[in-house]
Amino acid sequence: MEKKDGNDRPVSLTAREMRGIIRSRAETYGKSRLGAPLEIFLPEKAGTGCLVLAGQHGTEPEGTVLLSSVLRSIPAGDLESAVATCLNPDGIMRGTRGNAAGVDLNRNFPTKNWAPDQVFHSWNNENPMDTGLSPGACPLSEPETAAVIALVEKINPRVIISIHAPLGCIDDPRMSPLGEWLSRETGLPLVEDIGYATPGSFGTWAIEKGLHLITFELPIDSVQNHRRNFTPPLLKILTGRCSDLL
Repeated sequence: MEKKDGNDRPVSLTAREMRGIIRSRAETYGKSRLGAPLEIFLPEKAGTGCLVLAGQHGTEPEGTVLLSSVLRSIPAGDLESAVATCLNPDGIMRGTRGNAAGVDLNRNFPTKNWAPDQVFHSWNNENPMDTGLSPGACPLSEPETAAVIALVEKINPRVIISIHAPLGCIDDPRMSPLGEWLSRETGLPLVEDIGYATPGSFGTWAIEKGLHLITFELPIDSVQNHRRNFTPPLLKILTGRCSDLL
């Protein structure tokens, strides 16, 4: 089965009956607090320009499902991006935003603005941000955070795309050509920031390290619609058809 991308280059897809498992090469880059393996799926060719991540918050499983379904649709030999479908397996398993220790992993990075204060999120989208989590006893206190930092330093990607939900935007502090392209392809607005402080976040850490990180915020919708609407641009990213934008 073949589709055409924006440049009319053929995109070969794995037959649907073969998409039940991930066939790309996997490595374990660490373990969660409860000992679950943290996996990264790697291209067969050495080196990668793009690292795509999902599942940092356990209450955002739609990102993990979307990224996994795209990865399973690509023949292993055609994968050109590194992919981690779930940064927080304990949270996904328990259905909690934080990890097994109740730490919001996206507030546990060693940034200049990290603070020990409790961090809050909304129980539902119509509720205020009043459900509390910990940012950790100190920056980098959680094994999942330490592992993803070591992974980024090992891979040294030119760009990181981190999938979250449910703000429905492309958050790119650099307002880069890749961010503009991703906004056009998804129909989601391109923003320079999400409008509130994120002390100790992955994005803040990336900025301080001079790394290019784009946050792909899925909108409120069904997983089926996410797969239908956002598989095409992610296929292009994972197969290297946006390499000129990196």
